[in-house]
Amino acid sequence: MTLNDNTMKSNEDLTVQLAALEKIALQLEPSASQRQAIAQQAFDYIDEFITALPDAPGYKEKSCDALKALTIDDHGKPFDELLHILRDEVDQSGINSAAGTHMGYIPAGGLWTSAVGDMLAAAANRYVGIFYSSPGAVRIENQMIQWLCTITGYPATAHGNLSSGGSMASLIAIQTAREAHQIDSTNVRQAVVYFTAQAHHCLHKALHITGLHEAQQRIIPMNARYQMDTRALADALRQDKDNGLMPFLVIGTAGTTDTGAIDPLDAIADLCEQYNAWFHVDAAYGGFFTLLGDIAVKFKGIERSDSLVMDPHKGMFLPYGTGVVLVKDAHTLLRTYSHQASYMQDAYGFDEISPSDCSLELSRHFRGLRMWLPLHLHGVNAFKANLEEKLLLCRYFHEAVKELGFETGPDPDLSITLFRYPSKDSNAFNQQLLKALHADGRCFFSSTQINGQVWIRCAVLSFRTHLKEIQLALRMVEENLERIKEEVS
Repeated sequence: MTLNDNTMKSNEDLTVQLAALEKIALQLEPSASQRQAIAQQAFDYIDEFITALPDAPGYKEKSCDALKALTIDDHGKPFDELLHILRDEVDQSGINSAAGTHMGYIPAGGLWTSAVGDMLAAAANRYVGIFYSSPGAVRIENQMIQWLCTITGYPATAHGNLSSGGSMASLIAIQTAREAHQIDSTNVRQAVVYFTAQAHHCLHKALHITGLHEAQQRIIPMNARYQMDTRALADALRQDKDNGLMPFLVIGTAGTTDTGAIDPLDAIADLCEQYNAWFHVDAAYGGFFTLLGDIAVKFKGIERSDSLVMDPHKGMFLPYGTGVVLVKDAHTLLRTYSHQASYMQDAYGFDEISPSDCSLELSRHFRGLRMWLPLHLHGVNAFKANLEEKLLLCRYFHEAVKELGFETGPDPDLSITLFRYPSKDSNAFNQQLLKALHADGRCFFSSTQINGQVWIRCAVLSFRTHLKEIQLALRMVEENLERIKEEVS
């Protein structure tokens, strides 16, 4: 046998091997009829899930032990079997985040039209890290960022990034602030960061990850409404400056997680300008309420911040995994995150800003479509109406729960209110009440602890929460309260 004969024989064997492998590999590319069958089953499942939501519990305790025994095998499982597992072991346990009866933590919505956007984005699989790869997709994301700048009063020179959530957005902002003020190992211990005890814990993470945990940190006192005391801030800034330290970063909050309080942003901005400190606003929860003219005055000063964070998976009711960071000076953001590599040389030289130059992420999901599609499909007024409704529903609950004998926190700035029942041992009693409410499960509340006191939180932000759900929540609270009072008497 000649050399050519050996080559032909080898190629024939290889062709047979490749054909066998291709037959198995093509299982990852279902046929048109298979796709239609799977899609129909999936959409039927989703329709059934959404249709049942009005009567579904807000919380259900379940161990989900069956998932522990589930193994991944070599040959796969039928789609309907997997849907059955999803229904029983995932979508009917824990907090029902899609339901209007979810009133704990800060609810995220999960718009169905956003889910359609995600499906379209995932199926087309456009790479949106760089403009060169997918100009249209990047333009959609950049247009969403510019719209967000517009509603918060940021100038055309601002830019930002659609992130996986408020935690990543906060990290991007904090590192940008560090870059802008040239904080490094030589001066970090002289730099000072200011925030209140109500600052979200993701900011503490961001400070730690960026090395700013080595900076001086000042916890600024709050007033009776849990807002930053700007006189105390002014005193702290002046004292640190006089002591040769460098006031570097002030973090204000526009809608705290615990109480929904909005710090006096305009007064904080004045102080930041006076001391040349970077002003960051955490508006992850509250930012989208700036769309409502009646309460926009509460956010006065947000437009003067150097950076801010908003979560569209909160105030825009999008699915989890949607955050945004905005930075007033786009050049500072780009200086912090832009980087070049030789293998990407074809991607350079375009005028449009690429998302990968504005964050830690290079590979990322096309997040912009889940926002772009609902905004264009429904229009902004539908979102405004939902936000205004949530404010009124929260006020309704706040007044009604007081009539049941509960002590409440301050009148709500936004759509979160606190309540606790006065008792000889109020902390123990309210923990017992919360446990009973979780066991009941018709609606879901969470709790917090402020100044050593246990409070139950009602957070109204799901686009599926309406008067019916609030009235159900009040009945549930009243019924469980009466039962526990009988048990302890």
